[in-house]
Amino acid sequence: MIAAAYLAAEGFEAPLAEELARRGARIDAWHGGLALSPDPPVAVAWALDIWTEPREIAVPSVRAAADALRAMQRNWAAYGVEHHRRMALITERLPPVKARPLVFPQPAPASHLGAWTLLAPDRLLASPVKSSPFVNGECRFEEDHAGPPSRAYLKLWEALTRAGAWPAPGETCLDLGACPGGWTWVLARLGARVTAVDKAPLDPAVAAMPGVAERRDSAFALAPEKVDWLCSDVIAYPDRLLALVRRWIAAQAPRHIVCTIKFQGATDHDAAEAFAAIPGGRVMHLFHNKHELTFVWGAC
Repeated sequence: MIAAAYLAAEGFEAPLAEELARRGARIDAWHGGLALSPDPPVAVAWALDIWTEPREIAVPSVRAAADALRAMQRNWAAYGVEHHRRMALITERLPPVKARPLVFPQPAPASHLGAWTLLAPDRLLASPVKSSPFVNGECRFEEDHAGPPSRAYLKLWEALTRAGAWPAPGETCLDLGACPGGWTWVLARLGARVTAVDKAPLDPAVAAMPGVAERRDSAFALAPEKVDWLCSDVIAYPDRLLALVRRWIAAQAPRHIVCTIKFQGATDHDAAEAFAAIPGGRVMHLFHNKHELTFVWGAC
């Protein structure tokens, strides 16, 4: 029996498996990047999506599969690993799901969405409930190929979208480790007043944006100060970043925090769990993350 299924981002199956083991959740099999577990669902950071009510259904035909899905609900997202032609035929019999890339700061989809796959030509796995509102947990955007100086901006777009909150015009933001300025660009475009902290300079086009100021300093030497948003994509060991976050929260300095927890070598699950244990916080692996997690506090 499959009681839960966890979808890992491509290439990040190992951290998910390690985290599930630490939670006491077994994996009976993998279906592509989908970990199939006989244990009840648990919250894990490394899953892009969690299928919380999976059901195995015998489907002797394409029509039977589509009928079974439609009998449960209207909207379904397909996760294809094999039997692609058969899955395409089933999908054609289902109501279409609009999954256009978001235009930031457009909110995340609010409509109910389930997930399904074919484990075998005649065996369907379907979950009418899942953790992510996005198809296969993939939060995609209409990208800006001209404005931002790096692709890091997509991480902040996704973190804010998934948190359901973002800086309002006039709010104050500190961007730690800002260079070359991808996150500063996002914050300034929202109308926030941004102080970019880094020993290296911002991209000149970002530095010239309205509301942007530079402070040539180390993120870790900065004393906590009142700010609406503390943001950090700085490269640092997780324990060092954890100490910084705790210090700022203890000082009651920021109202919101968004930061990237970057791992060098093995995944530091102890540090990730320490971040997740901070009251009011959430740790998640974004579609646009690499070997890193994102911590959001005060905005989730």
